[in-house]
Amino acid sequence: MRINTAQGIKELRAVWFEDGTVKMIDQRKLPANFEIYTAKTTEEVAYAIKDMVVRGAPAIGITAAYGMAQAALQKRNVDEAFNLLKNTRPTAHDLFFALKLMKEKIESGENVIRAAESYANDIIGRCEKIGEYGEKLIRDGYRILTHCNAGALAVGDWGTATAPLRKAHRNGKKIFVWVDETRPRLQGARLTAWEMVQEGIEHAVIADNAAGYFMKRGEIDMVIVGADRITKNGDVANKIGTYEKAVVAHENGIPFYVAAPISTFDFSLETGDDIPIEERNEREVLYCRECRVAPEDSKARNPAFDVTPAKYITGIITERGIFRPEDVWKLNGNDGQVHGM
Repeated sequence: MRINTAQGIKELRAVWFEDGTVKMIDQRKLPANFEIYTAKTTEEVAYAIKDMVVRGAPAIGITAAYGMAQAALQKRNVDEAFNLLKNTRPTAHDLFFALKLMKEKIESGENVIRAAESYANDIIGRCEKIGEYGEKLIRDGYRILTHCNAGALAVGDWGTATAPLRKAHRNGKKIFVWVDETRPRLQGARLTAWEMVQEGIEHAVIADNAAGYFMKRGEIDMVIVGADRITKNGDVANKIGTYEKAVVAHENGIPFYVAAPISTFDFSLETGDDIPIEERNEREVLYCRECRVAPEDSKARNPAFDVTPAKYITGIITERGIFRPEDVWKLNGNDGQVHGM
């Protein structure tokens, strides 16, 4: 991803493997501080995923792949490492996709570093293709709403929802991005806005509750979000608040797109009702960073994701093209020769 520094523009991935360690941009510290977190053991990789040092479904998968490679190099028990990493977060499918693949690679005796790097490069390449397909949907002058951070930080590079935005911007299209703040962890305000600044894309951060206001005023032309898991029928789990945006977009006749690589699809689940939804610590709702915003006697509920039914989704942008939700089942186990929208 493009990062502006005092020394000029640098290109850096969100997660990488270096000298036996897994390194990643510490997303908890952005935008105030740019710091690199170094995981030297499987336990530290697991902590990074669970505590959201790294987050975003594809980036979690890449981190898990590197974690498995690291465990193999350190002669750790592969099954123990697999289970430790598997139990970090329950909703994002890329985590389980990457772990299963890496376990197979390790057991077959393949070079583990090469396997993990290949996985990372493949996912990032797939997301760049998402950008190429999605960019065709964006017209010059479009105003686009996105929710949470489905950017380069959530993938390693390019992003999912932001890949079409980056491609459109770099191809000279004038676009404007509405960035939902995304309570309670403010991934939009902190991370997506930071990425837009790095890329030089015009944008404005809005309160989550303001999206409907701008839709009704005709100030949003399309919505693009990422995904953490997509089921066989085209239902999509994504950051909490996505369902609301989809319903309001539908009510206002605004196209609503989801961008995700095939690794995010879970064809073992028929519908979104079967997706496990992570509920995180109530402290994330009761506090804003270190400042408590609710009364001491108040409790909170904190589901991290919700499920958007396929009927509210205009299309799903993948590395194989753009598909109607009812057609995504065709992507299961084929060679990619599938007709898109």
